Amino acid sequence: MKHISIHWFRKGLRLHDNPALLAAMTDCRTLYPIFILDPWFPKNIRVSVNRWRFLVESLRDLDESLQKLNSRLFVVHGCPTEVFPVLFKEWKVTRLTFEIDTEPYSRQRDREVVRLAAEHGIQVIQKVSNTLYDTDRVIAENNGKVPLTYVRLQTLLVALGPPKRPVPAPTLENLKDCRPPCKDNHNAEYGIPTLEELGQNPEQAGPRLYPGGESEALCRLDLHMKRTAWVCNFQKPQTEPNSLNPSTTVLSPYIKFGCLSVRTFWWRLAEIYQGRKHSNPPVSLHGQLLWREFFYTAGAGIPNFSKMEGNPVCVQVDWDNNPEHLRAWSEGRTGYPFIDAIMTQLRTEGWIHHLARHAVACFLTRGDLWISWEQGQKVFEELLLDADWSLNAGNWQWLSASAFFHQFFRIYSPVVFGKKTDRGGEYIKKYLPFLRKFAAEYIYEPWKAPRSVQEQAGCVIGRDYPKPIVVHEVVSKRNVERMKAAYARRSASTTAQLEGRGGKKGNDPLALTWSCSVAWPLKLGTDCEETIQSSPPLERHHG
Repeated sequence: MKHISIHWFRKGLRLHDNPALLAAMTDCRTLYPIFILDPWFPKNIRVSVNRWRFLVESLRDLDESLQKLNSRLFVVHGCPTEVFPVLFKEWKVTRLTFEIDTEPYSRQRDREVVRLAAEHGIQVIQKVSNTLYDTDRVIAENNGKVPLTYVRLQTLLVALGPPKRPVPAPTLENLKDCRPPCKDNHNAEYGIPTLEELGQNPEQAGPRLYPGGESEALCRLDLHMKRTAWVCNFQKPQTEPNSLNPSTTVLSPYIKFGCLSVRTFWWRLAEIYQGRKHSNPPVSLHGQLLWREFFYTAGAGIPNFSKMEGNPVCVQVDWDNNPEHLRAWSEGRTGYPFIDAIMTQLRTEGWIHHLARHAVACFLTRGDLWISWEQGQKVFEELLLDADWSLNAGNWQWLSASAFFHQFFRIYSPVVFGKKTDRGGEYIKKYLPFLRKFAAEYIYEPWKAPRSVQEQAGCVIGRDYPKPIVVHEVVSKRNVERMKAAYARRSASTTAQLEGRGGKKGNDPLALTWSCSVAWPLKLGTDCEETIQSSPPLERHHG
């Protein structure tokens, strides 16, 4: 029997390396490729107009690609568990396919959808393609426990072998016997909404530096892969957080939305590495994809991964509640030009370098403002084009020294760190143009300039630009002591629990994360840009 198939696009907004889509096309007489605008996401997740624009562009590109296969994308509005029973009946569906998602809401949603499909006698096919490996299998290989260090993950993956190779993109041959279900009123009924229809104001969007879509993703990948020497010599810690043009690939938004397959990226790199001397994980481009895998695995297996409370690997810290400081940080008005320039770039462009993410994350949490990483996580969730639940949560925990990385005494200076790669402050001048007339000696600390210099520069501190929100040299020392106290409480609690069970400290399943002084607190993410990505030995950036 020929199937009437629905392929449900979610994160994998592409045709290449989409095994679930190919499964939908097999023995198929009618294919409905759909994308559901689920109201749960805008109700529970902050989304900036820049990211909405990226999504809309990605959907348009996907629809155009499907049209070349004599198909169309069907955009449906509503809760999936309410939408599917209607579509199953209306379209007489016999098969449903989709890519596996590991996030908590997605898993709960998918279980319910699978149950509904079974009630309607519909075959369901799920495929792994959003990650290099099946995260559940990785955890199973680790005796049912999440690997809590990068090195442990590497060991497990060596045993599992290389990632699966990407599958080819579908062709007209795949759909030669498939009847297009589209009607003349397709755009009116199932068309891609505009930003206005999504409740967004296009005029509030920033510059369109990173257009969404698979076509753009593959074009950018090809351009980078032509830089053979650069790819082979790439070491994430040696890239610059404040270069005027990105010093990394900026492929992370495309991997986040699935416009670019992570397996395709991996194997393109493998082809270039073959027979050539090249950098290695964790600093190489392969290493960055493994950081992404690390946090995806952690997010899939650790309860309450995006929260402090109820998260078994997270240090419980008595963070302050200071809404005004949080707003000042998120809006780029802390009085520290390097921090404010980064947050301005983030708010306008939707992307910042991973070391820039380090600097502002440390400043918000353990470095200066002592505000919970959960609050920073929400801001990044809203503003980053590449905001990805697992990466965002994992990197914020890392940079706040709440989990995975525990050298809390290593602090990023909001002054010294930026000077290392941009002594003249050209990056600051680009994003904070009202400071552009300050000389290099004052650009990072304009409050130290004499009043006459400030007036000559046309920017008086305290009037035209805020004074520093805190004194870094004072609060950073105090915060180190507060972190030390939080660690002491955690250690005492762990010891008491183990003694209550008659165990020893060495039997603590989390002991590895406490004793682990990871040599390279790198970042973890697609191309290492994902969200807060970590970096090389932090002492290099200690101010």
